[in-house]
Amino acid sequence: MSESTDYTDTELMIARSAQELRSEDTVLVGVGVPNLACNLAKRTHAPDLQMVYESGTVDSNPSKLPLSIGDPVLATDARSVVPMADGFGRYLQAGRIDVGFLGGAQIDSRGNINSTVIGDYDDPDVRLPGSGGACEIASNTHRTIVISPHSRRRFPEEVDFVTSPGYVGGRENRAELGLRGGPEAVVTDKAVMRFDEAGEMYVETVHPDSSREAVQDATGWDLQFADDVGETRPPSTDEIELVREELDPDGVYTGGE
Repeated sequence: MSESTDYTDTELMIARSAQELRSEDTVLVGVGVPNLACNLAKRTHAPDLQMVYESGTVDSNPSKLPLSIGDPVLATDARSVVPMADGFGRYLQAGRIDVGFLGGAQIDSRGNINSTVIGDYDDPDVRLPGSGGACEIASNTHRTIVISPHSRRRFPEEVDFVTSPGYVGGRENRAELGLRGGPEAVVTDKAVMRFDEAGEMYVETVHPDSSREAVQDATGWDLQFADDVGETRPPSTDEIELVREELDPDGVYTGGE
C-alpha cells in the first residue's frame, strides 16, 4: 500500500483516526469527520466494524454520505433501527459500545472536553451548545477518540467547564467515579497524542508537515513527548481515493479540492 503525498490535514486526521478502530469493535458514530473515519476503517482493515448512530441505527452500512444523524440513509442494511432512548440505554449505558468519537471547543491535558461555555459559567464569554450525548459517550464507552484542530485556544491546560470527563483527577479518580474506559487517542492536524499511566496527555507521533515546536506552540501547557516519538504515517493512495471518490465525493466535510 503506497503512501500518498497529496492529502489535506483533514484527510490525514480521517485516515489516522480510522487506524484506531478494529474489526471487532462496536463504535458510536457521529456525522462529519468521525463518520468518514469509521466508514474508511470498515472499507479497509476493519470489515466487521459495527457502526451505531445516535439516531438508533445499529450495525448500519450507509450507501452514501449521511448529512445528519437522522438521515434515512443510515438505515441502509442496518441490523436494526431502535428508538434513540434504547440506543443510549440498552447499548451505550449498558457498556456495549467499545469506541466513541468526540470533539469540543476545549480539550485539556487530561482529556477533559468542554462544549458548554468559554469563560465563567454564570457570565460566559461564549455559551456553546452543551453536551448532547457527549457526556454519556465519554462516560460509558470503553475507549474514546478525540478529533480536533490543534491550537492554544482549543488546548488549554484546564478546560473552563468539564462537559465530557476525561481522566479528571487521574486514571484512579476516573475509576472511583464509576466511569468506564477513558480517552485513548487525540488526533489533531499536527500530531497524535495518547495518555500515560497517570492520565496525562503526551505526543506519540508528529505529522509529516508539522514539528515538535509547532505542536508545543499550539498547546497551552508543557507537553510531554514519547521517548521514541515518531512521524505519523501519511494516508495511503487507496485511503485518499476512497475518501474522495466514495465517502465524501462533494467535499462536504473534507473541503473537496
